[in-house]
Amino acid sequence: MATGPATLERVSTVYIVDDDESIRTALSHLLPSVGLNVQAFASTAEFRAARLADAPCCLLLDIRLRGESGLVFQQQVTDRPDIPIIFISGFADVDICKRAMKGGAVDFLVKPFSDQDVIDAVNGALLIDQKRRERIQNQTVLSSAYEQLTRREREVLAFVVSGALNKQIAAWLGVSVITVKLHRAAAMKKMSASSLADLVRKTEALGIHAPHRARDPIAK
Repeated sequence: MATGPATLERVSTVYIVDDDESIRTALSHLLPSVGLNVQAFASTAEFRAARLADAPCCLLLDIRLRGESGLVFQQQVTDRPDIPIIFISGFADVDICKRAMKGGAVDFLVKPFSDQDVIDAVNGALLIDQKRRERIQNQTVLSSAYEQLTRREREVLAFVVSGALNKQIAAWLGVSVITVKLHRAAAMKKMSASSLADLVRKTEALGIHAPHRARDPIAK
């Protein structure tokens, strides 16, 4: 039996929105067999009322639904815009497929689809969401670390990642080179930076820009 990749968390959840009960039933049996949680709904209204799990997830969404269609939901949803959407349809309509993919869908499956097609599409979508969650978590950790820096450490950090030398930073800030080195070491430790390149990468992720003074020559 096919299984999902080991990198996916066992609590990953697949949401299904299809007004065809037989499809909901079939998918609700298939996906748990590969270690995934499933919640199925007959309409987008039911799905909107559900609380998303705090774990990687994706949405298997039928294009043609009674009431709000899948495409309309994709275009108008604002409360859960980041969930990866896999559209499913009984019609191989090229125009609709193009609209769905242009709107951000990660895949498009035409009924009847094989079990493996669904599993592959779902695993791909869950990995996308898992990476998104990891980026958010990493950003949160970085922001928290940066908040621990003192005002002077932030000043030194900004100059360091701009490429300034310790003696230049010391001259600009009116402190000794030893003081700059101490602040630099403290900032790198608090940011858990293993190297200058790692520190630069982390500050870029935080949107920290080089101070204007770092681009000016030191007056002799």
